Amino acid sequence: MSPLWFFLVPVGLWLISGLRVIQEYESGVIFRLGRFAEVKRAGLNWIVPGVDRMVKVDLRTVTRDVPPQDVITRDNVSLKVSAVIYFRVIDAQRAIIQVENFLYATSQLAQTTLRSTLGKLELDDLLAQREKTNKELQIVLDLHTEPWGIKVTAVEVKAIDLPPEMQRAMARQAEAERERRAKVIAAEGEYQAAEKLGMAADVIDAHPAALQLRYLQTLVEISAEKASTTIFPVPIDLLQTFLERRPPRAPPPRAPAQVGPPATPQLNPQAPQRPLPPRTPQGDHDG
Repeated sequence: MSPLWFFLVPVGLWLISGLRVIQEYESGVIFRLGRFAEVKRAGLNWIVPGVDRMVKVDLRTVTRDVPPQDVITRDNVSLKVSAVIYFRVIDAQRAIIQVENFLYATSQLAQTTLRSTLGKLELDDLLAQREKTNKELQIVLDLHTEPWGIKVTAVEVKAIDLPPEMQRAMARQAEAERERRAKVIAAEGEYQAAEKLGMAADVIDAHPAALQLRYLQTLVEISAEKASTTIFPVPIDLLQTFLERRPPRAPPPRAPAQVGPPATPQLNPQAPQRPLPPRTPQGDHDG
C-alpha cells in the first residue's frame, strides 16, 4: 500500500466530518473557537471540524400557550386569563447570543406582560374590546423581544374565567337590559299604533261612509268564524234620533219663601215641662 493512502484517508475523513446539512426552515450559527463567525443558510455546508461549532435555529413560527394567570382588573375584579402567543426568529445570531433560551424567555415575558397589561383595564373593556387588547399585548411583547431577534406576530386572549358571583351578576344585568329593550320596543309600538289610529280617525271623520264599510268588514270577519254567537255592531247615529225625542226632565218644585221673622225653634216640644218650685221669702225663713 502506498504511503499516500495513509495521508488521503484521514484527510478525507476529516473533510467528510465537516459536512453539515441545514434544512430550508433552519439557520446555522457558526462559532469558531468560541467566537461568532457567520450564519449558514439552508443546504449543504462545511465547517472546520474541531474548530467550528454550529448551532441550528428553527425559523418557523412557534406557538406557545400562556398558562392561566391570576389577574386583578382596574375595577378590582379577580379572574383567570389564558392566552396563546405566535412568534418566530428573524435574526438567528441575536436569538443565540443575546438570550440563553429564547423560547423560555419569550414564554415568561408573555406571562408577565399579560398580567400587567390586563391589570390596567376594566372588566367591561376586557370583554368588549378583545381585538384592541390583543393588539396592545402584541405591541408590548414585540417591543421587548426585538433585541433578541424575535418577532411576535400575534397574541390572542384564549379564555377568561370569571368568578361565579360575577357570572350571576352579569346574567342579571343582561336580563335587565333585555327587559328594558322589550319595554322600549313595546312603547314605540304603542306610539306608532296610536299615531296610525289617529290618522285613521281623521280619515273616517272626513269620510263618514268609511265607518259603515268598517262595520261591514267586521261582519264579514265574524261570519267567517264558526261561532254560535253573532255580534251585530249598531252605529250610535241610529240611536241619536231617539235620544233627541226624549222629553226634558221637569225640575223639582221649589219651597215657598217665608215672610216675616223666622220662627224660634222649639227644643223637644213633645217632652212635658216641669213646674218650678215656689220661692220662699227670706224673712219668713229667718223667723
